[in-house]
Amino acid sequence: MALTIPDSLREAVLDALAVVLPLACAGCDVDDRALCSGCRGQLQPRPFARPLDDGTPVWAALAYDGVPRRAILGLKEQGRTDVARALAVPLWSAVSSSMLQVGSSVTGSVELAIPPVNRASFRRRGYDPVRLLARAAGLPRPVSVLVNLHERASQKTLDRAQRAVNLVGSMAASRPLNGRSFLVLDDVVTTGATLAEVIRSLRDGGAEVVGAAVLAATPRHSLGLSSELEISRDIDA
Repeated sequence: MALTIPDSLREAVLDALAVVLPLACAGCDVDDRALCSGCRGQLQPRPFARPLDDGTPVWAALAYDGVPRRAILGLKEQGRTDVARALAVPLWSAVSSSMLQVGSSVTGSVELAIPPVNRASFRRRGYDPVRLLARAAGLPRPVSVLVNLHERASQKTLDRAQRAVNLVGSMAASRPLNGRSFLVLDDVVTTGATLAEVIRSLRDGGAEVVGAAVLAATPRHSLGLSSELEISRDIDA
């Protein structure tokens, strides 16, 4: 039988820990919380999906703004690995929604594939945020089947067209992938350029790509996504 911890007891424990390990909420900067209760409430998943331009469905759990954006930036840019467990819940929801849509249309197992890590980003952070989130969500371990053919310029200051040019041809499958099916996993989708390059690389390697699942997506007007459907990465994405 599962043990339910009363909110009052949970808050008391957090107050005690805050004396020893003082923190600021990654969502609103209130003292002494990795994520305060109010900000946790803003991370409740609301899965939605839109296709990439090639029709590949992308499921996201959160809109990339407000508290979700600040918490994700904390994880990616400020070493706030203490928010990974809270962010893992909506990521799991996006994966679940994606697989429910796939249903029985795919025979055999579906593996998780992620963008190959940028070496400079990994050295700076000391961890891969997508792998960290997948592990915290209890998802199957993503497989490493893609490699970077060359180091890419940072996507942060590039517009949609520049991001696509920066990424095209930058990845490749590290081995033949014939007969294997993949769901692409990432943290944030902005223009869709990273997902498009990952999917192209997997398909060029012989794999089937059933869709993609991300923690958060930017608002429709700034996405390189088709607006035909309304269902429900990395700052470098």
